[in-house]
Amino acid sequence: MHRRSKLAYSQLVVALAVALLARAAQPAQSAAGASNPAAVTTIVLVHGAFADSSSWNGVIPKLLADGDAVIAVANPLRGLASDAAYVSGVVKSVTGPVVLVGHSYGGAVISNAAVGNANVKALVFVAAFAPEPGESAFGLNGKFPGSILGDALATPVALSTGGHDLYVKQAAFRAPFAADLPAKQASLMAATQRPITEAAGNEPSGEIAWKRLPSWFIYGSADQAIPPKLHAFMAQRAGARRVEVVNGASHVVMISHADAVAKMIREAAHATAGS
Repeated sequence: MHRRSKLAYSQLVVALAVALLARAAQPAQSAAGASNPAAVTTIVLVHGAFADSSSWNGVIPKLLADGDAVIAVANPLRGLASDAAYVSGVVKSVTGPVVLVGHSYGGAVISNAAVGNANVKALVFVAAFAPEPGESAFGLNGKFPGSILGDALATPVALSTGGHDLYVKQAAFRAPFAADLPAKQASLMAATQRPITEAAGNEPSGEIAWKRLPSWFIYGSADQAIPPKLHAFMAQRAGARRVEVVNGASHVVMISHADAVAKMIREAAHATAGS
């Protein structure tokens, strides 16, 4: 090696050593720093029946902008216990605190999925069911008048394994679900809806977590899938930290009023940070 090359090589080694020493001397970031993934709250979003994860598309960018991680789970919609087990598995894969958010039937799922997961710090019910043990989503929905969802269901689709899949008639989808959305958007949602099994809607809830975890509720005053009186009843018995009724909002309040829903989720995450 030539003398100049040796000199340049030596200078490079010294420069690298100095850089490494300087980095080691820097103070460690706080627990809330980005270098500590366990400190970042992960928002796990669980959609409901007749929908898919895209129903959270308006909310997700707002949450990401706040610095939290987001997972929009593909809820299987096959059975309450099995759906909850699937979501619970996702939660167990997360390092750090989790806020579970459920829409519609997804509320029943998160109520069960949070059980046994100590990293779940809060539950947010977005126009969602919050059942007691032994209650089913479909059974709860008949507790108060006001839902027109039952009349909008299409002829059940028989499954090769037994039982039936349920869909909403595409022509009737907008009224119970998305009355405050443009007709074209509601039509797209109707065409891409995912079915729920009849058994899942009628399956009694197991042990639920909202009795030990803080909860937040948000729903629309014009929800015609789940009656607003039922939302109020469930929020009251859950001892919700805060309840927001969005005036004129439909069942898909997370689409028509994404700002309000994202704000409540952030509130739940910030209120339980460090707990």
